[in-house]
Amino acid sequence: MTPLEFDARHLWHPYTNIMDPGPVHLIAQSEGVWLTRDDGVRMIDAMSSWWCVIHGHRHPAIADAMKAQLSQMPHTMFGGLTHEPAIELGRRLIELLPKELNRIFFSDSGSVSVEVALKMAVQYQMARGNSQRTEFATVRGGYHGDTWKAMSVCDPVNGMHGFFRGVLSIQHFVPRPPIAFDQDWTDDTRLNGLGALEALLESKGDRIAAIILEPVVQGAGGMFFYHPAWLRGARDLCNAHGILLILDEIATGFGRTGELFAMDHAGIAPDIVCLGKALTGGHITMAATVTSEPVALGIGQSKAGVMMHGPTYMANPLACAAAIASLDQLKQRSWRKDVSNIANQMDQELAPARELPGVANTRILGAIGVIEMEKRVDPAIAHRFAPETGVWLRPHARNIYCMPPYIISPEELSCVTAAMVSLAKEI
Repeated sequence: MTPLEFDARHLWHPYTNIMDPGPVHLIAQSEGVWLTRDDGVRMIDAMSSWWCVIHGHRHPAIADAMKAQLSQMPHTMFGGLTHEPAIELGRRLIELLPKELNRIFFSDSGSVSVEVALKMAVQYQMARGNSQRTEFATVRGGYHGDTWKAMSVCDPVNGMHGFFRGVLSIQHFVPRPPIAFDQDWTDDTRLNGLGALEALLESKGDRIAAIILEPVVQGAGGMFFYHPAWLRGARDLCNAHGILLILDEIATGFGRTGELFAMDHAGIAPDIVCLGKALTGGHITMAATVTSEPVALGIGQSKAGVMMHGPTYMANPLACAAAIASLDQLKQRSWRKDVSNIANQMDQELAPARELPGVANTRILGAIGVIEMEKRVDPAIAHRFAPETGVWLRPHARNIYCMPPYIISPEELSCVTAAMVSLAKEI
């Protein structure tokens, strides 16, 4: 049995039918923006391997930091123990985040960081005497992970929520913010979408612990970029109703949208933020849930007295070392200029797609480029074309999109945009 035959027979890949999993590329090596198959075929990783490899694969500085940490202490439990990599990473994050966010809970994946955030919100409300506040609000079109509670705040129609109807907790959804990032804002709450959120909080706010949102960019829910003013309005409504605001920056954090964090477009600070994906430059899994002093102290005064969570690999030293090295790269490189150049080039090179039949629109924000089709795009088509175009794309729903590493060269990015336009022609 060949490796690929074994894979097809025994290994379960994300969102695949075990009866007909479809073909996969056998990757033997990765470096920079390139993935190399076992047969030597090379493909540009236009997805940054699900949006996390912002400095490119096998970055020397990150790899060296991990090797050094591996030779010293690859792991130790965080209960009752601590270590310098966790302390140093904590210092770095507090320097980068809004001053209100200064209490850090490390975990091992983005979905888990969301679970921790939801727990934090409920424990905080209980400590304030609001034991009835156990529910959550969000907007349609969102995605916050595949774990159990996180699924309950994903889009109830197009997300996984619908498959588990009657089992997942029922949460509160308002329409997606209707005004796009580059459209003119209006303060009329009937038109800007904040009226629906305000009505929900006025009628059911006494049951809601927190609102959870992807700031500015809805990722897996449709690659929709909404106006930052909506976030500012949501922050004000949360304050008025005593509801916490959780921002899920797992996909958007660390420069992807052109700002260090997507919340920076709105100039606000949440009560809790979730970080992951690019935290380690995509070299090893790690996440963090960061909250404010009032929330942390409130949990400390709760009946439990402690945060009721503790992953085995919490603050894993190897992951902390990778994250520190990744943050060093952001500090040392002109990442903002890199992302701006990527955005400008994609804007020019994806423009021809707007005239193609079947294309609904194109949009770019930071190092995110999207061709939205009128119909769903079969990922298998992109899979077949990848060796020919030399570009690895993984369309989702109606979107042909890319999130390339920030180190991609103009020539390599032109290959990506050309492959996207070519794929749009085939749909």
